[in-house]
Amino acid sequence: MLVRLLSLTDFRNYRQADVLLEPGANLFVGSNGQGKTNLVEALGYLSTLGSHRVSTDAALIRMDAPSAIIRARLEHEDRQLLVEVELNRGAANRAQVNRSAVRTRELPRYFSSVLFAPEDLALVRGDPGGRRRFLDQLLVLRTPRLAGVLADYDRVLRQRNSLLKSARARGLKADQLGTLDIWDERLVSLGAEIIVARARLVGELTPEVQRGYEAVAGADHGPSLRPALSILGADPDEEQDSAPTPGEALPDATDGADVARAFTVALERLRRRELDRGVTLAGPHRDDVVFTLNGLPAKGYASHGESWSFALALKLASAELLRRESTTGDPVLMLDDVFAELDEARRARLANAVGGYGQVLITAAVYGDVPEALRAHTVHIEAGRIVGSEPDA
Repeated sequence: MLVRLLSLTDFRNYRQADVLLEPGANLFVGSNGQGKTNLVEALGYLSTLGSHRVSTDAALIRMDAPSAIIRARLEHEDRQLLVEVELNRGAANRAQVNRSAVRTRELPRYFSSVLFAPEDLALVRGDPGGRRRFLDQLLVLRTPRLAGVLADYDRVLRQRNSLLKSARARGLKADQLGTLDIWDERLVSLGAEIIVARARLVGELTPEVQRGYEAVAGADHGPSLRPALSILGADPDEEQDSAPTPGEALPDATDGADVARAFTVALERLRRRELDRGVTLAGPHRDDVVFTLNGLPAKGYASHGESWSFALALKLASAELLRRESTTGDPVLMLDDVFAELDEARRARLANAVGGYGQVLITAAVYGDVPEALRAHTVHIEAGRIVGSEPDA
């Protein structure tokens, strides 16, 4: 898959911009705040329906504009697609493929990308929520129907939490809440599917992360990934005295029946505390995945360079899984201001690791930070303007 043309209207600081892209490496260079990241953010939106920097679409629309448009001309072999999305302040977003309307949530079916940005260091050092989002976005890219499962789970979770809050306010006891059992069944059904999908994904990612880490770091520090499931008591917000030892009651997190049984038992065990707090205390919304290096948790023990290498390895592993399954070629790799954070040796190794992909987009404030092999097509950015890469009229 290649992006041949990216066109933006009223997106971020771009009133109107068109940039032609080439196969292989494309480098966007400009001082900080000129709009380099906005270009890769726009393409990232087409494959994830979200931004890696902000949580609301409104922040992506240029100030005082009612809407923004992202348009990309995609190419795979002899087939071309024109993919468009309109982000609206006061109405639902709209999408088109080859000028025909489609549901916005269907856009990731047509374009696959993997973005690495400085914010991704939080995958290693940050809160569990970021790691859950990382897994879920990759799940949806690989299996788009899981977007519906995740949305349904969130809806059921909100309903269940609302019921728990209402029960707490009214002073009701567990045996006075017959409707809670109905929500429990739905929560377990949807949640077990998510837990199993994540666990299987972690299993597939692990060997690719190991290869990616060694490719970037130049050393084998034994990187590994392990699910930490709240249905087994692996919740940092909860006391662990009455919870089973993680792994003890669930030998196989990829077995749906085992997961559903453990989830049901956890809800029964936590029922009183959930009524006291008015919130659901177990489920995929409270899970984590533990990253380790040399047998120790990467969070808290890994050095800055090791953390960067691990985060890069996670994204390289994601790209490899998508590449392996794709019928439309490689995902587009996007490296946003990454090379400034790496030493010279890691820069060279990363350039070598991504060199085999069909298209790589790089942003940098300093031209010299990027290895020569990734400078084949350079576009300069100045204050929301594309310099030297205008498309033919």
